[in-house]
This record gives sequence, structure tokens and C-alpha cells, in this order.
Amino acid sequence: MHFSIPETEVRSNENGSTYVAYNIHVNGVLHCRVRYSQLLGLHEQIKKEYGNNVVPAFPPKKIFTLTPAEVDQRREQLEKYMQAVRQDPILGSSEMFNSFLRKAQQETQQIPTEEVQLEIYLSNGQKVKVNILTSDQTEDVLEAVASKLDLPDELVGYFSLFLVQEREDGGCTYVRKLQEFELPYVSITSLHSPDYRIVLRKSYWDTAYDSDVMDDRVGLNLLYAQTVSDIERGWILVNKEQHRQLKSLQEKGSKKEFIRLAQTLKYYGYIKFDPCITDFPEKGCHVIVGAGNNELNFHVKLPNDQMKEGSFKVTRMRCWRVTSSVPVANGTANPSSSSKCDVKLELAFEYLMSKDRLQWVTITSPQAIMMSICLQSMVDELMVKKSGGSIKKMQKKRLNGTFQRSDSQQTVKSPPLLVGIEVFTKLSSVSLRGLSSSNSASDISGNEFHGNYAFEGIGDDDL
Repeated sequence: MHFSIPETEVRSNENGSTYVAYNIHVNGVLHCRVRYSQLLGLHEQIKKEYGNNVVPAFPPKKIFTLTPAEVDQRREQLEKYMQAVRQDPILGSSEMFNSFLRKAQQETQQIPTEEVQLEIYLSNGQKVKVNILTSDQTEDVLEAVASKLDLPDELVGYFSLFLVQEREDGGCTYVRKLQEFELPYVSITSLHSPDYRIVLRKSYWDTAYDSDVMDDRVGLNLLYAQTVSDIERGWILVNKEQHRQLKSLQEKGSKKEFIRLAQTLKYYGYIKFDPCITDFPEKGCHVIVGAGNNELNFHVKLPNDQMKEGSFKVTRMRCWRVTSSVPVANGTANPSSSSKCDVKLELAFEYLMSKDRLQWVTITSPQAIMMSICLQSMVDELMVKKSGGSIKKMQKKRLNGTFQRSDSQQTVKSPPLLVGIEVFTKLSSVSLRGLSSSNSASDISGNEFHGNYAFEGIGDDDL
């Protein structure tokens, strides 16, 4: 997850006195607004529970009123503190930290705790109405939906809740996966737009897990609805003959056979992102990115209007990071503005193009963090599979201590325009073949992108 504090606000108390509020953004979106004293209180609780040797440095108190420059300095220090806590495998997954974020989110949006009805959508547009509390966290809402659908407890971990934006052209944009420190009702209500909805979708990548889901009637129906929806929106490629076969299976009500045929189709199980910009193979190229099958798939439009396709396997990514930058006015950034902060997001990954040749590839997209989350979940799944673990345990522990981060992956000092940077799991620690140096013909040479399907030499054997 990407935590940042790109802006501050001067707000007034009920008695008319003013204070500085720090706007905490999660994945580029305002999550909550807190005071220094609130974060100090959290820091003291963490110290008491886990000890001084675990807790990251916290910006000290000041006796006198802070100048604008000091406020901005404190903003940067608090941002680094939040990033460090979140990246710590123990602190970041603690109930103390997550409950602080949930409470702060509810207080920021000024939504009292009460019983409400929340609409959760299935992939086919069907609505499921669940009765919850406004203060219920993501896990509670997911369990409520599963209970309403009669989905067995052992299958709940195969699904997640996603925030999705419906577009005017009939398509949809996957904004983010709802996290354990979120209150889904508060998150969706605070957007004040009917274009957003919460969607239930499978949260695994390996198609082998489909068999577990299809053994249950409800699980089968959910997976079938998602597969039909992905085909209809063009996420899964289908030719005329395959379309005829699928239609025949639909008419017969053969849902399992329908899914099994769909599993053989290109881009089955992928999430497609909105058109964005990449610097590969040239700067400023328009690209449509898809995530699935342990890769990022690129459909790139070159400056000469020629279309090319290629894939980047996660097993060849040494590391990746998400960066965010604030708008520039008159040559300077203004992070301490009370106005809405329009943040530019980039995902960059270092890729093994060929033997002993690494190259950074950058994607500029509002969905950069969603792409990063997809990459992280693919890595987590590969690690669990390699260790012989269970997907049920993985889904519950994805963002906690199960997947350790190295010291080199802590937040680093940002360049002038960077609000924050987060470096995720390095695959070299997984000992997967995708990162080993080899003389294989599947290695990408520097000029191969100029041919058709530039990266198709890298296949499943890289795993």
C-alpha cells in the first residue's frame, strides 16, 4: 500500500482556534485527516506495546507555533513515519494501527456508527444488499456478503471487495482493492458519486484454484458470472468459433464446461487497466496494460501508430516502486495547499531484459498502485505455492508478516517533486528461475521490440 501526506489544511475548532490537519492519502486517495497530536498518541501506543527498538523515528514536539516551512518539514517527517510503520511486517499489520486508520477515516467523514444497508455488486451487475454497521471493516462486509450468498467459509478467502468506477462508455475502472483498515461504507459514501460501486471478484491468479471454487454451487455461479462479464467487456479474447462454442455451452447451462473452455482463452483471469503512458520502448507511448498469468501485458501504440504487444513476467522483475508527485506551479510544488491535491502516479519496475541486462520500465497511470497491488499479490501467490502453503492463509496474511521486506525496501528520501516512494518484495529472495542469468533464446534483446509480439519468448518455463 502507498501511504502519503501530500497536503495539509488549516482548520478551526469549535471554539474558533485553528490547527494544522495532515491529510493522509492511501493509494493516492484521501483516507483521513488527522492532527499531529493524534499521530503522537498512536506513536506512544506503539512504543508501549512493541518497544522503542521497533518504532520508527517520530518528529519531535515544538514549543512555538510552526512556520509554514516547519509545517511542511513535519508533513514530510510524518509521511515517512506512516510509510515506515506500514512497511514493518509487525506494526503494519497490527490491529492497533489498522483500528487507528479506521477510526480516523470515520471521524474525517463524520459518519456516525449506525446500522445501514450496503449494496455490493457481482460481476454481472447483480446487487447483493447486506445489513451492516457503518463502522464495519472490509473483512466484516466480505463475510456478510458471503453469508448472504451462502458461500462456504472456506471459500471466502478466494474473493475480495474492489472499488470500481463505472465509465460513460459502459466500461469500468478498477480503482483499488479494499483493505483491512478501510470501512467500505465510509469509503463508498465519501466519494459522493453514483459512478462508484463495490464489486465482489475473485482475488487469486492461478487458474488451478478455480477447481476449488467450482466444487461449490455458489462459488461456481460467482466464477461463471465473472467469466461471462470479462468476455463481454473484451477482457478475454474470443474468436468466432470459440464464441459459438461458448454460446452453445451457455444454452445448455454447462457452467463448468464454459469456464474450462474460457480458461484456454487468451487473457483469462486478467484485469485490464485504462489506457495510459509508458516509456517503453520509447518515451510517451500510449499503452493498455493487463495483469494476469504472473505478468504485465502491454499493448503499445508506437509513435508511427504501429501496435505492438509484449509481456513482462513478474519472475524477471528485480523490484518495483510506486512514486507520486504533486502539481507544479511556477516551478515549485505546493504540497501544503488546502485545495484538492491532484497527484500524478507512476509505477516503475526493474526488468531482466536479457542476460546481465536490467532496465527500468515506467508506467504513468492513475491506476499505478492498483497495478502494484496486482504485482504484489502475484508474487505472494508464487511464494505461497513454492512453500506449499494454502491460498486461504495467504488471502488473510497477504499484507502482514508472512511476506518479509528487506531493509533496502524501506522508504527512501524523495526527490523534490516526489511525495513518496515504496519499493516492494524483491523476487531474488524467492529463488525463482525467472531471475537467474541464462543463455536461453527466450531472453529479450535490445531490439526485439521492433518485431511482432516482442516479448513472447518469455513463457511459463520462467517459473
